Amino acid sequence: MSDSNNHSRDGDDLWMRTKFGPRSTRLAVMMGHRNFRALFRFVLILAGLVTSYSFLFQLLMAHEGQQHSMVTGFYWTLSTMSTLGYGDVRFITDPGRLFSIVVLLSGIVFMLVLLPFIFIELFYEPWMEARAADLIPKSVPEDMNDHVILTFYGPVSAVLIEKLEHFNYPYVVVLPEVEQVTQLVDAGINSILGELNDPETWEKARVEHAALVATTRDDIVNTSVVFTVRGITDKTPVVATARSADSGQILKLAGSSRVLDLTHLVAESLARRVSGGANISHVIGKIDDLLIAEVDSGRTSLIGKGYLEAQRLTSVSIVGFWARGSFEIGQADSVIKENTLLVMAGSRQQLKEFDANFQAEAVQPPSNPVIIIGGGRVGRASAAALKRRGVEYRVVEKLEERVLEPEIYIHGSGGDKSVLQLAGIETAQTVIITTGDDETNIYLTIFCRLLRPDIQIICRTTFERNLAAMHRAGCDMALSYASLGANALFNLLHRVDLLMVAEGLDVFKVPVPEELVGKTLAEADLRQRTNCSVIGIDSHDKTTTNPGPDSRLPEEGEIVLIGTPESETEFLKLYPAS
Repeated sequence: MSDSNNHSRDGDDLWMRTKFGPRSTRLAVMMGHRNFRALFRFVLILAGLVTSYSFLFQLLMAHEGQQHSMVTGFYWTLSTMSTLGYGDVRFITDPGRLFSIVVLLSGIVFMLVLLPFIFIELFYEPWMEARAADLIPKSVPEDMNDHVILTFYGPVSAVLIEKLEHFNYPYVVVLPEVEQVTQLVDAGINSILGELNDPETWEKARVEHAALVATTRDDIVNTSVVFTVRGITDKTPVVATARSADSGQILKLAGSSRVLDLTHLVAESLARRVSGGANISHVIGKIDDLLIAEVDSGRTSLIGKGYLEAQRLTSVSIVGFWARGSFEIGQADSVIKENTLLVMAGSRQQLKEFDANFQAEAVQPPSNPVIIIGGGRVGRASAAALKRRGVEYRVVEKLEERVLEPEIYIHGSGGDKSVLQLAGIETAQTVIITTGDDETNIYLTIFCRLLRPDIQIICRTTFERNLAAMHRAGCDMALSYASLGANALFNLLHRVDLLMVAEGLDVFKVPVPEELVGKTLAEADLRQRTNCSVIGIDSHDKTTTNPGPDSRLPEEGEIVLIGTPESETEFLKLYPAS
């Protein structure tokens, strides 16, 4: 998903910049011409008004029997309009005094209102903006290397910057808007001003020395960014987001190293959370040879067993449990309950063995269709992902033009009880809410939970700040577009060793800390110290899954851990990367 949707406007803007040069220069020239024309018109109107009043002054004075020169007429008109009112020249009849009132009132409008406004609008504010533009940064420090260059500050970029700061990666946001750069600099966000299609901007951003360029604007601007960067360097990786397959092809031809369809990424992640399909476990992520999977506890024979007992029985590593949006790391006193999702880690073969050995005898794969509320790009992509898994679905869509297949699509509002009943809300196992508005998704979550207290509800959210509200509303699993997008971009920064399993749960791989080399997992006691759980050990290009407490941490090896962002921070604080 692009951070901007107005393709037509941005396309026109791009054409203008290409035709007339950098926008800052073009705007300065255009503003100068516009301001001069506006001032010239105002002066003409004011001069005509003063001249007209001066002639009328002569006529009315002659009517009163007074004789004054034309210079006196202009003198009286200007002193009256400016409210100075010297009083040495004045009318003595009512018609003359009425005329004086008209001149005075028009002077108030022109001299005291319009003139200051025009001065401020056409001259003072542009001068202040130009002065501010001169003060804001337009280049990065000369010693900045291996940094990430961003071209937009939105939900995805904000989360990505947090991750970059967390792992001590330098970055800079390049923006063509003076006001936005000023706001970001004031907020402590490293930003510089520059036109995105101007090679000089990228040279000042030291793109040849950057580790990554990530552009998340609309497809047209992204293409321009990629093309401009490739005119300077072929070495720096450039990642661009795209809203369509055609745009993806164009971006690749322009020179993009990688094209991301974040909408498709969100849809795939939503579909992976659905319990169903032929296997009781379904893979939700992968890091090297280690697969992360979830299992509906109700479809296993492990309900009622203690965590340690279940761990001894299985070859996979049971990491913890999801219950209504909160994750709990497996503890010695934990018991596997119904209505929870088990999070497991293991090889593909280990997961196959788990499916074969621990499927509950009386439980059959759910056959009731999954309900998808929202037939937009995310909804359609989620439907396609479910179809590939062999899971039936129904799509509820309010806009008639999006109703593609009448036998699968239900035309109507997701907030209408009769529409949801027609879609099968009373028997469905899962509902996926995919609209792009967080407030609407919260409303629909509460509504679905009211209709079916026991249904699995999976939600899409745009902003991280709304995740807690989603869970309070009754959502079982909420996935943030911003977090997924930022995580995908971050993984391309030579970091294929970080995986966001779900909102608030990461799998990450780090080199074995020097102080832990040679120790067993029991001696390292990482779960107690950091609340992270070790789910794999990499050594000599081989991954050991579900390592036991007696497993030793090898020199020049890596460990794979799972935990919340807070526990990840605690680990990195205790064992900082060298």
